[in-house]
Amino acid sequence: MANERINPTVLAIDTSGPVAGCALLKDGRIVHQVAMNHGLTHSETIMPAVDGALSAAGLSCADVDVFAAVAGPGSFTGVRIGVCAAKGLAHAVGKPCAAVHALEALAMNFCGFDGLVCPILDARCGQVYCAAFDVSGGLPVRALADAAEPLSDFLARLPGDRRLMFVGDGVPVHAEAVRAALGERARIAPANLRDLRADAACVLAASHPETWTDAAALRPIYLRAPQAERERKKRVES
Repeated sequence: MANERINPTVLAIDTSGPVAGCALLKDGRIVHQVAMNHGLTHSETIMPAVDGALSAAGLSCADVDVFAAVAGPGSFTGVRIGVCAAKGLAHAVGKPCAAVHALEALAMNFCGFDGLVCPILDARCGQVYCAAFDVSGGLPVRALADAAEPLSDFLARLPGDRRLMFVGDGVPVHAEAVRAALGERARIAPANLRDLRADAACVLAASHPETWTDAAALRPIYLRAPQAERERKKRVES
């Protein structure tokens, strides 16, 4: 697998959360980007968006060097849609895939921020998917490990001497609680920088060719078992 290519052409797909998106990176620049948050299901919108991206750029699937999918954490159904789409496209043309971490991609929205970027995704059941990243040098460097936990537990793990930028679909749900707990140290991402961008997934995939894998090996990133599995386990143990 030729992972060493300079300036690879990357097609990124994201259906992991409320916003579905795709983007194309070619010759070191983003040539197409689309984000969709208009209520249609991701299974309806993502493949037409991919077709439109390739057509607008004058490319075919065979011209793509790696197919990136935002592989989670996020909506279990949404993650599977994006992963399966990337696997199918890559398999059809014999190209590799890249799994992009949703929390890491979200942190890319604030590259250069001098504090910590704290992505929070609404995990339901009173929890958030969360982590913290140092982005002062450009690409995200993990400062706190991933977790699926109550927001209060995550806030308690954060360092007390850093400014903190909160981003992700958990922000509308938890912004007031974040401000109440952290006061002036907390920054809340504005609406235009709150959601995951597929172009960030392109850049991360291109920056980490060592993570590229055969299409068959692409897997979702889960921080906890799907709800159906958790409920089945609870029934068995009760």
